Amino acid sequence: MEFHTAPSLPPHPTLITTVDPSSAASLSDQNHECFAVVIRSISSILARFHAGYFRITLSLGSQALLWKNLIEPTSHNTINPLIHHIFHRFHPITFVSLWVFCLVVLTILSFIYLLRCIFHLDMVKSEFLHHVGVNYLFAPWISWLLLLQCSPLVHHKTGAYLSLWWVLVIPVVVLDLKIYGQWFTTKGQKYNLTAVANPTSQMSVIGNLVGSTAAAQMGWNETAMILFSLGMVHYLVLFVTLYQRLSGSDKLPAMLRPVFFLFFAAPGVASMAWSSICGKFDTTAKMLFFLSVFLFMSLVCRPLLFKRAMRRFNVTWWAYPFPITVLAIAATEYAEEVKGKLADVLMLFLASLSMLVTFILVILTLFNSQMLLPDNDPILSTNAISPMPDNLPTTTTRAASLN
Repeated sequence: MEFHTAPSLPPHPTLITTVDPSSAASLSDQNHECFAVVIRSISSILARFHAGYFRITLSLGSQALLWKNLIEPTSHNTINPLIHHIFHRFHPITFVSLWVFCLVVLTILSFIYLLRCIFHLDMVKSEFLHHVGVNYLFAPWISWLLLLQCSPLVHHKTGAYLSLWWVLVIPVVVLDLKIYGQWFTTKGQKYNLTAVANPTSQMSVIGNLVGSTAAAQMGWNETAMILFSLGMVHYLVLFVTLYQRLSGSDKLPAMLRPVFFLFFAAPGVASMAWSSICGKFDTTAKMLFFLSVFLFMSLVCRPLLFKRAMRRFNVTWWAYPFPITVLAIAATEYAEEVKGKLADVLMLFLASLSMLVTFILVILTLFNSQMLLPDNDPILSTNAISPMPDNLPTTTTRAASLN
């Protein structure tokens, strides 16, 4: 018997790959270069970002508060039935969507500013010493307080509301101690009120008044009165200083002139705070509201003041909606109290104007996102508002020279 062996198969060819060391090195260099570009881009964003960008959340937060007052009225709401019917046609989901949108935007901006504090602490310190920049350090806390007041998730009488209120109010009081303290305790004229006063200085007043309103909603009227008195006393001093043009600093750059709208924001917020403390829109609240309306009309009648600021889109445009919305909220409470046709028309006009301005700015911001971080932002420039020189003659020396 013969056995035949199967023919042996040829061995499988082995695939041997060789890696070119030069190509691997070039690929690694490309990855490192891309990573470096990303890091530089993030660093550039953090370097040009500042607290003034929280103007956006101030406007959105106040807008959410306005919508809550119009769509979800309380049991004592006595708005004209026709006007209430117009706004109540919007489903409450509109208010909730706006509140969530503002919450997302505020969270993103807060996270970016937190990164700025970590990686660019020196720039934050410069912002803290800047005459305009330091005032907008109140803006993040005011934005969170506004969202807290109109929150659909946290009730005013709960422990969560109280805890969040303390977390948000303490930084405001700390900034008060810094700003108000140096106004009358710092020697020399560099940080005196007459040297550093500008329209954005009213942000400190607004911070105290918004905190007072939130405290009154909890039933803490004594605490609310403390914050209200702290804000209003310094508002009177600041208002007289600005109204009489006693400030020794240079004029605001044209780009920052929209912040003049803060002139009527402070008395508008004050009327809301006092109404929350007293439980009704009484005579004092009406006086503050009328002052806010007068200052609003005074600025609207002078459009040339804002002509240069409107030539090119800038984030300072977001200084417009917040004061108008605050005035609209105060007008809503005024209309509830007086129950007159003229008050209803005024409330409807201001509320519609506020919504229109906010909507237009949202659209403009989306289409001009590449212009949100300009290189020539006045707040980032230490020379945007020059402090009063130490050798500037005082009122006494001027009178002596005249004599």
